[in-house]
Amino acid sequence: MSSSRQLFLKHIAQTSLTPMMLEIDSAKGVFLYDKNGSKYFDLISGVNVSALGHNHSHIVKAVKDQIDRHMHVMVYGEFLQGTQIEYAELITSFLPKSLSSVYYTNSGSEAVEGAMKLAKKYTGRPEILSFYNAYHGSSHGAMSLMGGESYTKGFYPMLPGIKHMEFNNFRHLEKISEETAAVVVEVMQAEAGMILPENNFLFELRKRCDEIGALLILDEIQTGLGRMGTLFGFESFGFVPDILLLAKSFGGGMPLGAFIASTEIMEVLAYDPALGHITTFGGHPVSCAAGKACLEGILDNNLVDSVIEKEKLFRQLLYNPLIKEIRGKGLMLAVELGNRELMFRTVEEGLKEGFVTDWFLFCETAIRISPPLNITTDEITIVCELISRSIDRANS
Repeated sequence: MSSSRQLFLKHIAQTSLTPMMLEIDSAKGVFLYDKNGSKYFDLISGVNVSALGHNHSHIVKAVKDQIDRHMHVMVYGEFLQGTQIEYAELITSFLPKSLSSVYYTNSGSEAVEGAMKLAKKYTGRPEILSFYNAYHGSSHGAMSLMGGESYTKGFYPMLPGIKHMEFNNFRHLEKISEETAAVVVEVMQAEAGMILPENNFLFELRKRCDEIGALLILDEIQTGLGRMGTLFGFESFGFVPDILLLAKSFGGGMPLGAFIASTEIMEVLAYDPALGHITTFGGHPVSCAAGKACLEGILDNNLVDSVIEKEKLFRQLLYNPLIKEIRGKGLMLAVELGNRELMFRTVEEGLKEGFVTDWFLFCETAIRISPPLNITTDEITIVCELISRSIDRANS
């Protein structure tokens, strides 16, 4: 009889030649458990999905309650569905008034695609600008926003009308022209290894978009819902986007994304033609129930207020002479080791020590630290010891 590993390799399409192959049996809180009962600190959170950790009682109850009422009933936007409406009302209550209209999607990639279409339709312009070393998804349009050939050359030609700029390069803002429908940017470049904006770069980007009449699309798919120490990352940088993208923790562990804009901007999708952007499962009621419960859990437990203190604790306790730098903000950090092989060995040793981490698409010399927001100070203390020990073992 074939083992689970053999069946996995035979029947599950692979995304790399060296999958981690950790066989998960269950998960609870900040821990993953394998078939042998071994537990692992989850320092990835499903790549910033599990903001409240795993199997959170409030989210589980909300999902079960919604399933008892109904699951899918109609494509998004045609029926009034209470859970969709309630979640949209809740999330927008914490956003500026200009971000009041929610278009639900299945994922972050689909949110990016919808926002690109929306910007072109609203402005009537053909061009979209994005940044090198940015990751906005793997669908064809979203991937076209990714600068550099290493991840895109196998899928040429990319979407036309895309140009790229360097993050934190003020001279490149001049590339934004009257042909530009929108600029797509992350509040922090995650897959580049947690690169923060410098010298009010995002404020100046906002200013340039206003001058030229281009929309600013802000990708907070990884950073949204508290991970940077504010409910939305842009709150720390003194500007408001025209279109906000959310996913990952927005779904509370279920597949859900959204692009959010003003009613004035969003309404152009409803005519000429009608149904110009539609989705079957976007805003699935069970996903909306999970996402709403996740946000409620974050708010009710004041988790956003604790994020910066937990970041400080990581920076204080995570010491090893081989660590070159710790970048990022809040519970979204990159531990720079300065060496690709040392990084890969540290990830491998981490599994032996009982924690799961990984690296970044555009930075293979740093490991990722993005645990659930409700990780405790005691758990952080233990994790920091395990990481330091794994680095030493990887270097031996």
